[in-house]
Amino acid sequence: MASYLQVENLSKSYGPRTLFRNISFNINEGDKIALIAPNGTGKTSLLNILAGKDSSDGEGKVTFLRNISIAFLEQEHHFHPDSTVFEVVYGGSGNKARIIRNYESALLSGDKKELEKAITAMDQADAWNYEQEIKEILYSLKLEKLDQKIKELSGGEIKRVAIGAMLINRPDFLIMDEPTNHLDLETIEYLETYLSRSRCTLLMVTHDRYFLDRVCNQILELADGTLYSYKGNYSYFLEKREERERNFKAETERARNLFRRELDWIRRTPCARGTKAKYRVDAFTELKEKAFRTVTERNLDINHVGISRLGKKIIYCKHLKYVWEDFTGVEDFTYNFAPGEKIGIVGKNGVGKSTFLNLLAGDLKPTGGEIETGETVVFGYYKQSGMQFDPEDTVIDTVRKIAEVVTLNDGKTVPASAFLNYFLFPPDTHYTKVERLSGGEKRRLYLLTVLMKNPNFLILDEPTNDLDLLTLNVLEEYLKNFAGSLLIVSHDRFFLDKLADHLFIFEGNGKIKDFVGNYSGYREYIKEREKEKRESQKRLAEKSGEKERRKAKENVPENPSQDSPETRTGTGKKKKLSYKEQRESDSLEKEIESLEKEKQTLEESLSSGTLNTDQLMEASCRIGTVMELLDEKTLRWLELNE
Repeated sequence: MASYLQVENLSKSYGPRTLFRNISFNINEGDKIALIAPNGTGKTSLLNILAGKDSSDGEGKVTFLRNISIAFLEQEHHFHPDSTVFEVVYGGSGNKARIIRNYESALLSGDKKELEKAITAMDQADAWNYEQEIKEILYSLKLEKLDQKIKELSGGEIKRVAIGAMLINRPDFLIMDEPTNHLDLETIEYLETYLSRSRCTLLMVTHDRYFLDRVCNQILELADGTLYSYKGNYSYFLEKREERERNFKAETERARNLFRRELDWIRRTPCARGTKAKYRVDAFTELKEKAFRTVTERNLDINHVGISRLGKKIIYCKHLKYVWEDFTGVEDFTYNFAPGEKIGIVGKNGVGKSTFLNLLAGDLKPTGGEIETGETVVFGYYKQSGMQFDPEDTVIDTVRKIAEVVTLNDGKTVPASAFLNYFLFPPDTHYTKVERLSGGEKRRLYLLTVLMKNPNFLILDEPTNDLDLLTLNVLEEYLKNFAGSLLIVSHDRFFLDKLADHLFIFEGNGKIKDFVGNYSGYREYIKEREKEKRESQKRLAEKSGEKERRKAKENVPENPSQDSPETRTGTGKKKKLSYKEQRESDSLEKEIESLEKEKQTLEESLSSGTLNTDQLMEASCRIGTVMELLDEKTLRWLELNE
């Protein structure tokens, strides 16, 4: 395998804070690597250096193989608000994609001369099939309104646009920073399947453990400024990381025992010694460093967080409804929330999940029905949009604006500054301005401001975005043991599987279905339903075919030919098609042959140069339709004849 990327001696510091020092690694063609590290330790900084958006301190080198195409998906996307989806997706495209972009642009503009030129270019580049591939990617990402402006899109839609712009160019090397953030579950599963099947080389940061496990074959862990490599998926990484830490502790303990003996020797030895003794003294210095090295294990400590007393009455929704203009978020929803239950919320972007949360929290008034909230309920609402921090505020300012003291789970109170330590904000960070924090650190600070109010009903809207895996593990354990009620909107399937007792499925148009089980159970249920639907359709088709066969047999002679399709048997023969299926197969063969001929005729006409502008427009539109019909009918013919 060719070496696509060589990294040598990269270092990065901000003032006195060192993120990493002299790290080196290599990425080969076909590697699919996840980078794992706690928030604020340099993941995004490292990706920015690799992408050429930042530079290493000192003489570090980043060398990519010549002539490979590289794409970088950032966490934040800064597209011009008045740009259209079409302009962004095709904006930095390669040669074939540029030709397709010009063709699509000519179609949108209605300029007949430009369309004629574009069609000729499509023919010369043999770009018609590639155009179909691009449309499949855009369709799978639900990017169908190419003329829609960026300023009209949600965060999840903008993310899909950025991914679409990346994938249509089929880059050799992808660098992706949190690709699953703000995507709905359906899109995450599509991207997961695409990347796992693709032959591309990949380096990404992600907190989605299922995504990581199913896509990546190697993990790089950035810990204490050092990079460790693991050949395997996330499950393998957890096992080997624990083994590495055990070995480190055992090695350090051995060094300390030896250090004590050497220290005794140093103290008893006269100052004047020969060369051998001097070597031993020098070795003693190295041993001392080894014996007293430490690994900084800083874990979130949420278990100290207090919780307000929760009564029996929680929230009772009666025929709840919310309609705004032509959008129906909730329609006739009735449910009585129970103390201590943990509910996951699943649904596509834009179907009303956040609207529902805002209704329960009292941020929105229902347009129908009513919500009764118990007197003891104390909401803790973690919003997807995050907290609107004052950039001039320091970390301690932000917390003190909410409360000077915080009540812990044992009833004791502590100053806000002491509470910060539980959330990995030691004293030296308290006077850091919020604007200088990483995305994950801001999320962690926001979580702190929600929990310090001692809520007993937690509403979490995408809490996993921007949090590192170690923080997620701690948060999951806390929520698993949380004595209050919990409502979670999340696109993190692992997170939902671990926490949710049951799910509210948002199906669109205000319909909310209660599913007993976790997300994986729900997906299996959906697959089983789809399988049953296919089998039911098959049974109906077979029943219909049996009727057709009975009718046909009435017209069959008493001694049919040995070669008749209805009488052929024998080892190795295919299962017979029903009469109806055979007729459909024969019909499809004729249709496919006819469409192939029409396609060839259209291609010859389009490249002949004899068509006028109107004819060009008509032929261009028709060839797209013909290709779609060919794909559809060929697929059906294959299904029948497998």
